[in-house]
Amino acid sequence: MIIVAGWLAVAPEDRAAYLDSCAEAVRLAREAPGCLEYALGADLLDPGRITVYERWESDADLERFRGSGPSGEQAARILDASVARYRISAVEAP
Repeated sequence: MIIVAGWLAVAPEDRAAYLDSCAEAVRLAREAPGCLEYALGADLLDPGRITVYERWESDADLERFRGSGPSGEQAARILDASVARYRISAVEAP
């Protein structure tokens, strides 16, 4: 299993519009083969921060969906980011 998690920073006044522009990508990801979870969300404390969380069955599923990443317009709106891919070897109840 693959988890992609982290955060994006955008201008606080642009966060709602940025998230709205991602709605179609979220829908498409959730319909993609191998996608177990895909979410982008507004951080509750930082008005310019967006939380990223994705869960995929395999690297191949993620790469098949990922393509080239955010559009040029979306990428230009990202001021900073910290997102990483994690390879999970086991899953247990909390």
